[in-house]
Amino acid sequence: MSPAIIAPSILSADFARLADEIGSVEKGGADLLHLDIMDGHFVPNITIGPPVVASIRKCTTLPLDAHLMIEDPARYVDELIRAGVNWISVHVEADHHLHRTIQHIQSQGVRAGVALNPATPIHALEEVLPNLDFVLVMSVNPGFGGQQFIPSTLQKIRKLREEITSNRYRARIEIDGGVDTGNLAELLAAGADMIVAGSAVFKSRTSPCEAVQEMKEIARFQTAATERL
Repeated sequence: MSPAIIAPSILSADFARLADEIGSVEKGGADLLHLDIMDGHFVPNITIGPPVVASIRKCTTLPLDAHLMIEDPARYVDELIRAGVNWISVHVEADHHLHRTIQHIQSQGVRAGVALNPATPIHALEEVLPNLDFVLVMSVNPGFGGQQFIPSTLQKIRKLREEITSNRYRARIEIDGGVDTGNLAELLAAGADMIVAGSAVFKSRTSPCEAVQEMKEIARFQTAATERL
């Protein structure tokens, strides 16, 4: 078993120093860079689009993980792939042709995931889970950074991990929202293996680099503990 993927979310970064912020998490050993893309309709906020993604692609070698919190996400998939993303998740609540979108993303050599809002049950994925590369479980209501983790998410992750394992599906479990060093080990033990963290990394009392290093150390320890069981 390999340690969990640590994916800093630039939503909490200082955009005036974005290249430096990205460089810091790279130095800390980040595995993935998480990009929250919001349209002001599906969620009450607007963030970045393909031009900014293309600029980010020029300043990092990290894989880019685009979380599309937008209505009709399939409209933007090709443009984001051209901008350089490597992973794309779309919301089950926002895509009326989910299977087709997943197939198209994967046909372009990009990993495809589906995101679930806190109130959306995992059985909403029943027909597509065998095809997914990952599931993004939201542990806050999407739209803003810095929110408090919703505790019931732990049970949701456990159920999803059991479903994936018992059916030998390949999907990884990504968790996003309110994650920090205080709850990271518990989330990993529940079955999450892709960790998105924004405020805990970019607003750390130390530095983004050191925050990522601490999270990676927790992930390594938890992996070792699981293997001993």
